[in-house]
Amino acid sequence: MLLLLVILEDPSRRTQGLMHPPSLLRRPTPASQERFPTGDRQLSSALPAMAGWFRRLLHKPKPSSVARSRAAGVEAASSPSSSSSLAESAGYSPSTSLTRSVRPSATSTLDINASGSARWAKSYDVCICHSEVDLELVEELVSYLEGQPESFRCFLQLRDAVPGRAVVTELCDAVQNSHCWVMLITPGFLRDPWCKYQMHQALAEAPLANGRTIPVLKDLERKDYPRELRNLYYIYMALKENCFRQIRDTVVRYLQELCRSGTE
Repeated sequence: MLLLLVILEDPSRRTQGLMHPPSLLRRPTPASQERFPTGDRQLSSALPAMAGWFRRLLHKPKPSSVARSRAAGVEAASSPSSSSSLAESAGYSPSTSLTRSVRPSATSTLDINASGSARWAKSYDVCICHSEVDLELVEELVSYLEGQPESFRCFLQLRDAVPGRAVVTELCDAVQNSHCWVMLITPGFLRDPWCKYQMHQALAEAPLANGRTIPVLKDLERKDYPRELRNLYYIYMALKENCFRQIRDTVVRYLQELCRSGTE
């Protein structure tokens, strides 16, 4: 367009140092045609058509905002977002969490309770490591686990320890004779040296955990989580019922894998 304005500049229309652009819509007069060289008469005859094309281009109506929003809505509906597609392809949903519950099937429960399963190779299914100040909560957890259809066998030190035996011996035997170990990590747990001793024994028994060590965090911030367990996910006890169910599902999952590997 700048080229067109330079070509159409008329020196006769400059007044007082100001340049007025020629009208693009007026057909050139014979006098104006004479000012063009003979070789440029074809260009001068094409100027009206070019001016009309520029005028139609400048006055072309733009799509309304409503139309643009509808088009955007159709495009968004036709193509799912990348985050949703990635989440679905990976098998995750927005409600999935790291401590999601695993619902065992009826056949899996029967395999766990079978007389010849690997579950009966140890005396206890769960050993609960806790401090004395948390005994009331631990008794509720033991009552919940032992009342499940699987009838979990729990080791509770106050109830199952043999009187007269050394504390170290009892703690080591409880760890070695149990499939899973629940670590109830509370302020009292961090202050109790015997709790830390039993925790170290469990980590020495199964360094890679493999689902056997189940840390449960209560009344503590994340920064207070023991360094020895930083490679393991923990269950945070916000609601007691949900926490008990997650512990139960974790134990069931480990026993299922144990029985499955034993049959294979």
